[in-house]
Amino acid sequence: MMGTTMISVLFTRQDSNYKALPDVDVWDVERDARTWPGGNPVVAHPPCRAWGRLRHFAKPRPDEKALALFAVDQVRKWGGVLEHPASSTLWPAAGLPAPGQRDEFGGFTLGVNQHWWGHRAEKATLLYICGVDPRNIPPVPLRLDEPTHVVQSRKRSDHRPHISKAEREHTPPDFAVWLVDLARRCRPS
Repeated sequence: MMGTTMISVLFTRQDSNYKALPDVDVWDVERDARTWPGGNPVVAHPPCRAWGRLRHFAKPRPDEKALALFAVDQVRKWGGVLEHPASSTLWPAAGLPAPGQRDEFGGFTLGVNQHWWGHRAEKATLLYICGVDPRNIPPVPLRLDEPTHVVQSRKRSDHRPHISKAEREHTPPDFAVWLVDLARRCRPS
């Protein structure tokens, strides 16, 4: 990891893996990330159920959808990374760039699978990153083996077990370390 820049992690679970990492300021529901004062790069995990592919069945709080837009603003202002499901409708709604493109904030999108960092399911994920050149991100691991579990499958031919709701929401420890390392490389716009 580079330096000892404090990284703020916004919108985590109360039992987040980030709480075990050094020089990380964790903002769970008790601390309310909307009151975060800014000042350093972030790793943002805003709630996704209002933006995901099953959003029509979700029952988010009335203010929950706005949290992702708040997180986009913080990443653009202070640098860092926002994580959301690959199927998130946040990208078109917030004008986030498609993979391979840059936006006016210097931000770019990277598609990853959390399985590469040890998640039991593939968990396709989009990362919106600001404040660092794509050539300077930490090395991305690549795993070609088949995940043992699925997030949720409607395919009759896929008989792998589903992961739990908690496992869907947790960031794998190695992915959390990688995201913090990435955010440490980012600078405010």
